Amino acid sequence: DQVKGVLTLQGDALCQADINLKMPRNNQLLHFAFREDKQWKLQQIQDARNHVNQAIYLLMNRDVNYQFKTGSEVLKLMDAVMLQLSRARNRLTTPATLTLPEIASSGLTKMFTPALPPDILVNFYINLNKLCLTVYQLHVLQPSTTKNFKPAGGSILHNPGAMFEFGSQRYEVSHVHKVECVVPWLNDALVFFTVSLQLCQQLKDKISVFSSYWNYRPY
Repeated sequence: DQVKGVLTLQGDALCQADINLKMPRNNQLLHFAFREDKQWKLQQIQDARNHVNQAIYLLMNRDVNYQFKTGSEVLKLMDAVMLQLSRARNRLTTPATLTLPEIASSGLTKMFTPALPPDILVNFYINLNKLCLTVYQLHVLQPSTTKNFKPAGGSILHNPGAMFEFGSQRYEVSHVHKVECVVPWLNDALVFFTVSLQLCQQLKDKISVFSSYWNYRPY
């Protein structure tokens, strides 16, 4: 009930975001939306696409009449293709770890109108087949409390109590709200990555079997 919104994802771009946030301390309702001239690119999807393109290049970068000469040549190609496919899948299944200052200094903070207040941070990321939105509410640490200041390191999700310094001010996370939504085509992509990797492995297994027969020499 604290965070509600509508997001529009087209390919690797969040082209619209409309978010309502209820502040726990006073039940004040805040509303933020993307500026009409702005889109937010999701680096994870961009990276996954780039790895897929590299895998396609490895497969297609030969003349149509090219003949493989050895089984090891095919195995080497499959290893290179599987590496790119695995990296593509991992970009969707493993969100980047960010520090709170990195989130605070992100260009995402400048995407909204009205501007986000200084005690609110937001982050978008992909986790498996879900688009995730995290909202952090902050409070300023007074000089008398900073003797126990311990800045938090990088994390996918920071918990209440995490501290950080940004600019000349120190903050502590007071509330964390995370909402997520399944994106069907991301689920399809993960399935296709798994099937593609299985097909590559099956080809490798067949090559290995045929190579063992070829190399067999009866006494």
